[in-house]
Amino acid sequence: MKSIILNSIAILGGLVLGSVVNMGLISLGGEIVPPPAGADVSTMEGLEKAMPLFMPKHFVFPFLAHSLGTLAGAVFAAKVAVTHKLIIAFVIGVAFLAGGIAMVISLPSPIWFNSLDLIGAYLPMAYLGYKFVKRNDSP
Repeated sequence: MKSIILNSIAILGGLVLGSVVNMGLISLGGEIVPPPAGADVSTMEGLEKAMPLFMPKHFVFPFLAHSLGTLAGAVFAAKVAVTHKLIIAFVIGVAFLAGGIAMVISLPSPIWFNSLDLIGAYLPMAYLGYKFVKRNDSP
């Protein structure tokens, strides 16, 4: 019973931490790489209209946010989980992948970014998070 509770805390905490990292990097990205002139990115409609103005540099922080948010959440989840660490890390990755798929559906972005994001930012980062914990937990 204790392992179920701790594993549940690992998943919930991983989702929360990953979301905080994700949103922090998205916010920071807007400060470091400002949106194109005249772009209103405060609403989904404005972001959708501004998307053709975006250059590759505008996609760096979203990719970092998605990948590092997933990585942070997976590391936390795998560290806190007492059993099934790999599965729990992948639960985090799949949850964030689902969010990524929802964004691809709702916000038209360049195909190169959608492909890179969906293939490289979620499940690979969840696995790397698990491997990081496994390597550091080994004697």
